[in-house]
Amino acid sequence: MTRSNLRNYIQLHLVVLAWGLTAILGKLILLPPVDVVLWRTALAVLGFAALAWFLGHSIWVSYRRILAMLAVGIVLGLHWILFFWSARLATASVCLAAMPTAMLWCSLIEPVIDGSRRWRFAELLVGAVMVGAVWIIYQVEFRYWLGFSVAIAAAVMAALFATLSKQQVARDTHWSVIGFYQMSGACLSACISRPFLESGLRPRLPDAPSALWLGVLALVCTVAAYAGFMDVLRRVSVFTVNVVYNMEPVYGIVLAAVVFGQAEFMSAGFYLGASVIIAVVLSLPWIRHWVER
Repeated sequence: MTRSNLRNYIQLHLVVLAWGLTAILGKLILLPPVDVVLWRTALAVLGFAALAWFLGHSIWVSYRRILAMLAVGIVLGLHWILFFWSARLATASVCLAAMPTAMLWCSLIEPVIDGSRRWRFAELLVGAVMVGAVWIIYQVEFRYWLGFSVAIAAAVMAALFATLSKQQVARDTHWSVIGFYQMSGACLSACISRPFLESGLRPRLPDAPSALWLGVLALVCTVAAYAGFMDVLRRVSVFTVNVVYNMEPVYGIVLAAVVFGQAEFMSAGFYLGASVIIAVVLSLPWIRHWVER
């Protein structure tokens, strides 16, 4: 592995570690899921605007580019709303266990949107195995079927977001400007969704502990992690990103067990299903190489 590839690999893992904290923070913040997303993205918009100004990049681009970035941000906002909703319906571990399926959805979605490659047998084969692992989790943790189903929907949104973002970062717009508009779109999706998911138009104000965790969520897990993600996405494929991204449940489940203790402990069948998903996804580069040979 070259030094450049090693740097990309480490940077991706730090980003994924920060994302692994999000389900935990979502349970610590005592607000409805849609309000968590609304405050998170509003703070992130300010953070990216400050970064764009500090780095000397104007946020003014063509209206077509603005609309495209806002649209991708709306997809991101829907992903986060579903993600935090899932953590509330089930547990942080159940929510995180569904996220690796984003690789399967990305393998199906990317050829349709990108048009630069076809569906690959290895990815579809791994996807079939992952469906079996997901079925195991449904069977042994049926009490959390609704939360897990919502998490699967969140994974679909994550795959769609990653694929669309790849199209945008391939252009010459700086990541701080992309982040500004995508977070604006995510905030817009939370504002539009709130009347349908909660009563009233005004979001609830966080108490002091929740405000602290919101700051960590917005600045560390969103602005800093997003900046690292958008930067490395210019140099690696969406597939590589999704392979490393599948370490998120490993980091998140371990951290959730440390923070929440007994409440996060699942049955042996759950860990079997989650382990199959993670192991298969991490082995996918070798599987693809074997199939191509």
